[in-house]
Amino acid sequence: MASTSRLLLGTSPFPHPTPSSLSITTGSVATARALWHKNRKLQSLQHNWNHSYKFIHGRSTARNLFIKATSEPYDTQSIWIKSMKDIMHTVQNFTVSYYLITVLMSICSASLLAVENLSDLSPKFFIGLFKYIIPIIFMHWYVVGVNQLSDPETDKINKPYRPLASGKISYKTGVIISISCLFMSFGLAGISRSKPLLWCLLIYFVGMTGYSINLPLLRWKQSTIPTLLSTVPANLIANILAPFLHMKTYVLEKTTIFPRSIVFASVVMSVYYLVIMLLLKEIPDLEGDKVTGLQTLSVHFGPKQVFWSCVLLLEMAYGIAIIMGATSPFLWSKIFTVIAHGIMALIFWYRADSVDLKSKDYSQSFYMFIYKLLCVENILILFVR
Repeated sequence: MASTSRLLLGTSPFPHPTPSSLSITTGSVATARALWHKNRKLQSLQHNWNHSYKFIHGRSTARNLFIKATSEPYDTQSIWIKSMKDIMHTVQNFTVSYYLITVLMSICSASLLAVENLSDLSPKFFIGLFKYIIPIIFMHWYVVGVNQLSDPETDKINKPYRPLASGKISYKTGVIISISCLFMSFGLAGISRSKPLLWCLLIYFVGMTGYSINLPLLRWKQSTIPTLLSTVPANLIANILAPFLHMKTYVLEKTTIFPRSIVFASVVMSVYYLVIMLLLKEIPDLEGDKVTGLQTLSVHFGPKQVFWSCVLLLEMAYGIAIIMGATSPFLWSKIFTVIAHGIMALIFWYRADSVDLKSKDYSQSFYMFIYKLLCVENILILFVR
């Protein structure tokens, strides 16, 4: 009753604090407030974590992972660093970044072939190069995304490490990423109003979409000849011819004249793209192609015959490069081109002779070696005159 009367009178039912008890009470309030802020921070972090995990993986199991992580000593920074590393690694695998490096090197080399004198290397040149590269990067991401979205079951056999095949990225997320990249590519190209760039993106889009997507009269990857006809010209235009024309006509605003170096680059790079499509697509994907019924050269003739045919094709390309280098009117170009391609031909033959096609690891190492040769070739074409 006393307590009730006190409440009715508006007084506290507890005794008035002494100075010592006041300090204890103040400390308890401060501790409680700190715990409340910490719990709010944990709830906010859990919400952001679950949102990111659902977007990438299409599942909600991140809650269990979060509870397990927060049961250990609290470290917000390490949690975010680990999650960002996982996301970046997944995106890197989804976009096949190692091939993008060779694409960017080819574009830069072809753009430099349009330069006639040092005064052309102005800020305008580099801004124009940037305007070409960014839409191409988005288109590249669209192409590799559509290719993975079209073959999830095949990739589970041939490339189970890929994000879609392994389940690290949901199918819905893959579609969103691919479509977004496609709109970004054409949108940026439309803003630049570069005709070579727009035509390049259109040809690349049609060729690579028809190669991958499973629709009537499309999915040209089902046999080798349509595969080569849709991919080799598209890559040659996007990586060599279009950047040269973009820089020559749109950026530098000069008359189009195809120098000897761009002819050389077109011939040699066409062979590279043909070999890459056969070696890096048909032979590694042999088991999955058999299961899904794709009629490729490797299925018909076996991986060994296709492999050595590709080796001979690339050696022929080196032979053409040596001949073109030997006929150059410039002595420095003649010596450099002949010696460099002669050394590359010998190294390539030595590595090809030691490849064990039954070993996937050793074969993959050889395929990456071809990409390194392609990077070197992108530098060598600058010395052809």
